[in-house]
Amino acid sequence: MKNFYRNGISGLVATESQTDNCWMAIENPTADDRNFLLNELQIPEAFYNDIEDTDERPRIEEEDGWHLIILRIPYKNNDSNLPFTTIPLGCIFKEGIFVTVCFHKTELLDDFVVHTQRKNINIQNHFDLVLKLLLSSSVWYLKYLKQINQRIKLAEDHLEKSIKNEDLQALMQLEKCLVFFITSIKGNDILFHRIKNLKNEREHFDEDLLEDVDIELKQAQEMSNIYSNILAGMMDAYASVISNNLNVLMKRLTSVSIILMIPTLIASLYGMNVPNELENNPHGIWIVTCASAILAMIGVLLFKKKNLF
Repeated sequence: MKNFYRNGISGLVATESQTDNCWMAIENPTADDRNFLLNELQIPEAFYNDIEDTDERPRIEEEDGWHLIILRIPYKNNDSNLPFTTIPLGCIFKEGIFVTVCFHKTELLDDFVVHTQRKNINIQNHFDLVLKLLLSSSVWYLKYLKQINQRIKLAEDHLEKSIKNEDLQALMQLEKCLVFFITSIKGNDILFHRIKNLKNEREHFDEDLLEDVDIELKQAQEMSNIYSNILAGMMDAYASVISNNLNVLMKRLTSVSIILMIPTLIASLYGMNVPNELENNPHGIWIVTCASAILAMIGVLLFKKKNLF
């Protein structure tokens, strides 16, 4: 799916076809899109294959006059096992051509276009667009981090009522999401400083934009680390609670077993085929039963006094 955008009176506006110095945003590329990129635009095939790799790290590369910059952007999917992850967004540009390729449909790009229209933001050059996309990705990291935090609080509320495997698994899944976020944000931060220090381009960078990108990246990185540390501490705490509950349960079961051994022992002794002075007593069974009950009650009281029951 191809979309074309160019600078308008108030931000980016969509166009029906390719024009000079326009931005081509391609999401979920089809076979026709691939042919368009490789055959018509003559983009290096290695660039396209690198973007297709979901584990590709953020980096900047140049080949045959084409520049490739890969960002890691946050992505919310329908997979219950991994509700949030990160995916590569490839920025490929050369002279008057700028193309972004992403193999997933994301909220980020549509929101970015709307944001430029709302704030009357125009794109100055290729690197300016890359930096603005990097800034937008950092903002979306923070948005998804807030949603992750809400899910952590919801799982915590469930765990306070009853500790189930499903609730602990939900926390483990969110912990994996945070690991992906921390790793990707760190990679984006390294990429940002590489772009910032490009000798041929740094004189043309907007200093305010560079500062904004740096601030948002650091904030996203700090928030990810904070949530990750909180979640790790919470997992350790609930693991201790589960272990303690198991110990309490085993203690109670052991106490019940000991108490049940008292009447069993008495019944075993008086059930032997040896004289015990109660074999001819018509009330023998009741004497043995009452003695067993009394001793068992004494055992219960002793265990309660020692907080073992």
